[in-house]
Amino acid sequence: MKTRIGVTMGDVCGIGPEVIARAVVDPDVLESAEIVVIGDAKALARARDIVGASFEIVPFRPGADIPDVPVGSVACADPELDVSDLAYGKVDARAGDAAYQFLKAAVEMAKAGQIDAIATAPLSKEALHAGGHIYPGHTEILADLTGTETYSMMLATPKMKVIHLTTHIGLIEAIRRITPERTYQVIRLAHDTLSRAGNPKPRIAVCGINPHAGENGLFGEGEEEEKLIPGIERAVGEGIDASGPFPADTLFYRASRGDFDVVIACYHDQGHAPVKVMSFDEGVNITVGLKGGVIRTSVDHGTAFDIAGKGIARAQSMVAAIRYAVELAPQREKA
Repeated sequence: MKTRIGVTMGDVCGIGPEVIARAVVDPDVLESAEIVVIGDAKALARARDIVGASFEIVPFRPGADIPDVPVGSVACADPELDVSDLAYGKVDARAGDAAYQFLKAAVEMAKAGQIDAIATAPLSKEALHAGGHIYPGHTEILADLTGTETYSMMLATPKMKVIHLTTHIGLIEAIRRITPERTYQVIRLAHDTLSRAGNPKPRIAVCGINPHAGENGLFGEGEEEEKLIPGIERAVGEGIDASGPFPADTLFYRASRGDFDVVIACYHDQGHAPVKVMSFDEGVNITVGLKGGVIRTSVDHGTAFDIAGKGIARAQSMVAAIRYAVELAPQREKA
């Protein structure tokens, strides 16, 4: 029996519908997963025609039983928000609200056991806010909808995985929020996530906050000693293979050659920049630690309003997101 993945459409004015339309006919996806699209059925049909894909769409209302669909068809949980007429490449409050509603429906389906995991297409934060939903992004919405307080963002690529102590906040605020407890929590999340995925003792490396990881107090004001090292030592005391802090300018290279299974980044750009340089098309965002066994992966790119509706958006990251969702979902069932 194939793993059932719910794929949320994100912002219908961006490239989300197009990358979904390409992904649902990808041979690897067809072989490994049963896809249920959660979004606007008419928007999906419009994107299907733009990219030249061939599949039938079987709409149903979220909350109803998922229909059995024949080969060459895709079920689509459609809240009937009627947003298929919105122009591509424009920020629109209706699209922002719809993106939120699609994600909310997906979480409810995951909690009900209708889908095994969620893979998300990108949303526009500006449209999301205009639609009345004031969140920094997908991760924070998912945490709110699942009642999760301790969570993090993990980026996965073929070469390495990176998990963050902080994400969508300014750099000064990010450093302020890093504490020994947060360091320990994220190390624990990384360890538990990779353990459930089949790696019983993952090797975890922590980035320093300052250049050269502070170089024994030469740089910074002792942030490594105050904020990172106590959390690392606590994790090590519990048998977790954690080490650091290491200079960030060399750590990602070491991780890419296989020295570590996951890197802990202290702030958004410290982790995102090397991942996107190494694997822009294949990077996947994984929300780690959600309550209720909800598994979520995502493309690691934005709405790309500048190319939306042109039929040229590539689907590699969406295919990769579905692949990681399939890999993680069975581990959840076994746990």
